[in-house]
Amino acid sequence: MNKTEIALLDGGRKLPVMEEFYTLQGEGFNTGKAAYFVRVGGCDVGCAWCDSKESWNAELFPPVPVKEVVKRAAATPAKTVVVTGGEPSLYPLEIFTKALKENGVTVMVETSGAHPLSGSWDWICLSPKKNAPPLKEIYPLAHELKVVIQKEADLQWAEQNAALVSSDCHLFLQPEWSVASKIMETLTDYVMQHPRWRISLQSHKYMGIP
Repeated sequence: MNKTEIALLDGGRKLPVMEEFYTLQGEGFNTGKAAYFVRVGGCDVGCAWCDSKESWNAELFPPVPVKEVVKRAAATPAKTVVVTGGEPSLYPLEIFTKALKENGVTVMVETSGAHPLSGSWDWICLSPKKNAPPLKEIYPLAHELKVVIQKEADLQWAEQNAALVSSDCHLFLQPEWSVASKIMETLTDYVMQHPRWRISLQSHKYMGIP
């Protein structure tokens, strides 16, 4: 992040928010729970199968005051925020997470772990990507490891990451949406043979919600 970009964010009092919406968590450990999603723009990981590529260019999303986002999030019945992207770890998030917590909001994040993660979090979902592996310091912080699987060979990558998280971390294998029907049998068999893993499905796509 250059000096101009840092200045625009005013030390984290503003963030390039792409979209905000109240919905149900569709993936991983917290599937089915209501939450207010805050998607920040900007990502340098660049997964080929990303379903929100429009979020990659942060310049498309002018920074907005986080106090306004906090007000909207705190007004929802769930009082839970999931910060996603893009890649949230690109930004200073201390001010944002502190304000959310001061308003009684549970704070969660979904990150690739490719950059240092700032802020205070109640739940960290680490979703590692081969082309930009997580920093070593993020692994012990993860409450949940969610590995997207495109092909059987990706299971080795999943195990490499699982060896680095804490023993309390919840482990999920998630079929990449476009090949889910092809890879599902492989994942089902694998979890039955390695029951410390669970399957994560993108249930929001089945439900037709954001």
